[in-house]
Amino acid sequence: MAKVEKKEEQAAQLAEATLTDEWITAWEDRIGLDLRVNNVFNRNASYEAIRNFANGIGDANPLYRDEEYAKGTKYGGLIASPAWVASVFPHWVLQGLPGIHADHSASDWEFLRPVYVNDRITPKCKFVGFDVRTSKFAGKTVFEYQRFEYWNQREELVSRGYNLLVRYERQTAKKQTAEGKGKYDHIEVPHPWTPVDQEKVDRDCLSEEVRGSNRRYWEEVNVGDELPPVVKGIFGLTDMIAYCVGAAPVQLAAHIVQLKAYKEHPAWAFRDPVLGSWEPVYGVHYLVSAAKGVGAMYAYDVGVQRNCWMVNLFTNWMGDEGWLKSCSSQYRQFVYLSDAVWFRGKVAEKYVDENGEYCVDIDAHGVNQRGDDTIPTKATVILPSKEHGTWPVEKRLPLEEYRGTGKGVYF
Repeated sequence: MAKVEKKEEQAAQLAEATLTDEWITAWEDRIGLDLRVNNVFNRNASYEAIRNFANGIGDANPLYRDEEYAKGTKYGGLIASPAWVASVFPHWVLQGLPGIHADHSASDWEFLRPVYVNDRITPKCKFVGFDVRTSKFAGKTVFEYQRFEYWNQREELVSRGYNLLVRYERQTAKKQTAEGKGKYDHIEVPHPWTPVDQEKVDRDCLSEEVRGSNRRYWEEVNVGDELPPVVKGIFGLTDMIAYCVGAAPVQLAAHIVQLKAYKEHPAWAFRDPVLGSWEPVYGVHYLVSAAKGVGAMYAYDVGVQRNCWMVNLFTNWMGDEGWLKSCSSQYRQFVYLSDAVWFRGKVAEKYVDENGEYCVDIDAHGVNQRGDDTIPTKATVILPSKEHGTWPVEKRLPLEEYRGTGKGVYF
């Protein structure tokens, strides 16, 4: 047993490379290119795909899982969470720089139309620019910017936005951590929970409120109102596996299928020092050895996964007849396995926008048990107006004969 525990502390040896000026200069010619999107997971919004995603982010809203319930809403049928498109592909394409790590670190996300059961979604992605910076965590760093889009089978733009990938040298990050100069050296992982604190997390989690069919009107909202919190955690392996089942942002496969890919692309994988198995670089999210191999303290969450948790906060609060217009989030620090995060928000402003829709701006945060804000966010929700009889969902519905059929083109 002692020997196994010692091996578990080892860092896996992942492919490593130097972030050279030549590589960075070559990227200048790529700005504006449409990127090939190969990391597609879901494409068809089947009932199972919608339900598995809701389960994978811990979203209990019946609008995304109960077909009979959904028929009684203005949607008239089952729809996906606004965040579901992240299960089609995770906002980003990993382009070039083999051996240079990538962390998805921010997304500015806009939601335009609902995704119905049986819709088919096609993703697009464009490389729009980059900056060279220096970080405390990993030294020389490239901030890479991409634009993402999701289109349905009716050639309608469903969702779009911009994202940030942070690219850095794994060996530099490992060295910083080993020398005690890393950004997260003060953190104790796994977190030393007491039974009393664990029970408190459970109680907070079970206190979650889903507004659902209880309409929230714009007139009822005041600046300064606080959103009932959503709690994610204590974040464990099953939580991470559930997310992979519902939204795996990379192609995960087993045995010969995966091994062939690794032999063709050696930088995609490493041998786990404990199990001796081949594992993907994506294993940083559930294997401690992989996380240590890129300079992290422990296995950590997926950036867009955390963004989906944040979306859960807003959809719970706004109810079935509100519309999440946008969500701009920064993924700060990691949410490690054994962490818990309290997602909270406050109404910052309410107004009528240029389209005559009744909007609420929300400042939100995801604060862990150490008091760190892991995802500062600004969002806009459109609510129905009781006084003026406006319904934001109705403006975004497809024709009735196309709802849930996966067919039809209309403009």
